[in-house]
Amino acid sequence: MFLVTGASGFVGRGLMKTLRQRGMPFRATSRQGGGELFAVGDIGGSTDWSAALAGIDTVVHLAAVNQNVVEGSPAVLAEYRSVNVEGTLNLARQAAIAGVKRFVFVSSIKVNGEATAKGKPFASADAPAPETDYGRTKLEAEQGLRALSASTTMEVVIVRSPLVYGPGMKGSFQALVRLAQRGLPLPFASIKNRRSMVYLENLTDLIVTAATHPDAAGGTFMAADRKSPSTPELIRLIASATGSSTLLLPFPPALLELAGGITGKRELVNRLTRSLEVDISETSRRLGWVPPFDMSDGLSRTLGTTQPAKD
Repeated sequence: MFLVTGASGFVGRGLMKTLRQRGMPFRATSRQGGGELFAVGDIGGSTDWSAALAGIDTVVHLAAVNQNVVEGSPAVLAEYRSVNVEGTLNLARQAAIAGVKRFVFVSSIKVNGEATAKGKPFASADAPAPETDYGRTKLEAEQGLRALSASTTMEVVIVRSPLVYGPGMKGSFQALVRLAQRGLPLPFASIKNRRSMVYLENLTDLIVTAATHPDAAGGTFMAADRKSPSTPELIRLIASATGSSTLLLPFPPALLELAGGITGKRELVNRLTRSLEVDISETSRRLGWVPPFDMSDGLSRTLGTTQPAKD
């Protein structure tokens, strides 16, 4: 049986749907519980997971404190560390004692860094270089999990994800969709970046693969769609998926970044202007995994122009 933490979140809801579709039993947890969700309270170094772990052989750990670049209200380092590091390792230690066989940790591409150079996508073998407190605490959790796995019989699998999009999404991708749908001229035609993302059902498919594949044990696997579009390409794809029209005008990306710094939206603007590309070739080679949905299909399902299969 699976234990899914952070099940009330965006990825958690998607993962529960995937598990239900495949007839895979699970127990889902959240802070407050309710309905099918098992309440565990605040997540930290002292959370008691004993009841939630009863009868569990695989843990998928999604619960985390995340960044919010749209609203500009990042958590403080102590909060990131309390949940993302201490909370993760506390759960993992109790899982090992409870006899859990595999612990799947959904980490972040921010462990690798914030941007990639042209033609040099992030790969799982690259040396980590996080630049934010969020990325640094995700790396600390990864390192602690590997150390724990080395001293116990519990297998650890790490999945690093870039931005996730899908029905019910929020954050920077939702903001970009709204911008693209307004039909106003946008100053993005001069941007020549590459930006990897992952459709929700592609990510949940990989998570299940990582949880069940015999060759996944001990591995770090990158998640992404097959296509890494530029910002102008992505806006055109969004417009096409929604039947909208868009006009992109040339404008120096450096001036966009300057404006982002002045308005306090530097990181949000950098996501539009800079590259963050992910190499999934090792994931495909080792696990035989190919994203089941193309980006065009993912966008159509996300934006409601194609109806997804029902449970």
